[in-house]
Amino acid sequence: MVFVDESGFSLIPYRGRTWAPRGKTPVLRHCVNWPKLSAISAVTPNPHVYMHLVRGTIKSPQVVKFVRHLLRYIPGRLLLLWDGNNPHRSKTTREELSGYASRLTVNRLPPYAPELNPDEGLWAYLKGHALRGFCPPDIKTLTAALRQAVRRVRRHPRLIRSFFQACPLSF
Repeated sequence: MVFVDESGFSLIPYRGRTWAPRGKTPVLRHCVNWPKLSAISAVTPNPHVYMHLVRGTIKSPQVVKFVRHLLRYIPGRLLLLWDGNNPHRSKTTREELSGYASRLTVNRLPPYAPELNPDEGLWAYLKGHALRGFCPPDIKTLTAALRQAVRRVRRHPRLIRSFFQACPLSF
């Protein structure tokens, strides 16, 4: 059940663990009318996490820019495991990245197969542990918290490797 107060914030009963007194369900204030923030990310088994935040929706130019960034900072060959997201399948993306065929291999994951995608492990960790119960008042606060959470994940190589170990694919 969600209630909206007069300032446009929704009041959400929180079901996770908190320091609230026993029997008193904490209520989180969460803004429901704010601009969209999208993220594109990659995890590598060496281990490292890369992330790019975009205000609005991620489209082909942002995907191409992110892949070029990866190619610049990751030496050697690069294997991308992509889901069926529209910017991943677009003609623009394929044409722009065709020039990198000597270093870049793109494999498509089957439709709805989050268990095969190590990047989904990163997002499950961020949402379920690092940012759990976090209700930022604005996008600036959310961006800062997300960047800080990714910095913390980068300091734990065993955690990043666990995203790959949870996948039934061999890397």
